[in-house]
Amino acid sequence: MEVANLKFSGHESFHCRPFWLKKGFDFVNREQQFTDKSGIDLGVGKNMVESIRFWLKAFDIVDDNNELTELASRIFNDGNGWDPFLEDEATLWLLHYKLSSKQYSTVYHLIFSDLRKIRPEFTKNHFVSKVNEIDAKQSDKIIAKDFSVFTRTYFAKASKDKEESFSGLFTDLGLLAEVGKDSQENTLYHINNVKQSSIPWQIILFCILENDNYGKSISFNSLFTDSKGVGNIFAFNQEELENKLNEISESEKDIIYKNDAGVKELQFKTNKPSGLDILNKYYNEN
Repeated sequence: MEVANLKFSGHESFHCRPFWLKKGFDFVNREQQFTDKSGIDLGVGKNMVESIRFWLKAFDIVDDNNELTELASRIFNDGNGWDPFLEDEATLWLLHYKLSSKQYSTVYHLIFSDLRKIRPEFTKNHFVSKVNEIDAKQSDKIIAKDFSVFTRTYFAKASKDKEESFSGLFTDLGLLAEVGKDSQENTLYHINNVKQSSIPWQIILFCILENDNYGKSISFNSLFTDSKGVGNIFAFNQEELENKLNEISESEKDIIYKNDAGVKELQFKTNKPSGLDILNKYYNEN
């Protein structure tokens, strides 16, 4: 990862609440602008307004011009939106991919595409050290806050104190687990791959089609190891990824997964399909 891509903070230390993306989408869709008074319409405080604004960009709900992306409109529109209230777990996997691949918030991409492979079990201090290796000018305090927001995004915590309770947007994906303590009593984390087999092949194909670096023939190794490859971001093992590529090949007549004579690659026989069309078909059928 290049130093120029590193981006931390901006979320005001709030993890993205499950309803914030829909709330923020509706706000922008009404052609409203984020100002100091936006909290009145959003029903949150000033700091949370800034946090919602940040998460809209981090999840690619709005582009650099603060305009709604086409994918966001397809998902969140009232009436004809695919899944405006995030009731389908497939949409959460899709948003997880967007959050990691866009790299508007570095922590997610760095953990899924780098740190977890170097350290299967890692602590907050490991993450801070990893960032320092890339750019020693970054603030350890800010990096640590980002890591805390990361854990809350993928966890849920119940507590008698409502202020201490939280539900992460991606809790149901089962990607993050606490696995004990290190010798200094720091919490150890591990990236799980317990639910990846349930990810619809259409979500995987869309994410492959999103990568502009891929041509009409894509090697298995690229899909498995590329920084923005589905293997990294979804934490697939090789067998799981191969199963998904076979599902794609069996379901789409113009896509072949070739696995012979030591050559493994996904091939598009004709022009690549539209990723949005693939998703549209999935949501219409489900």
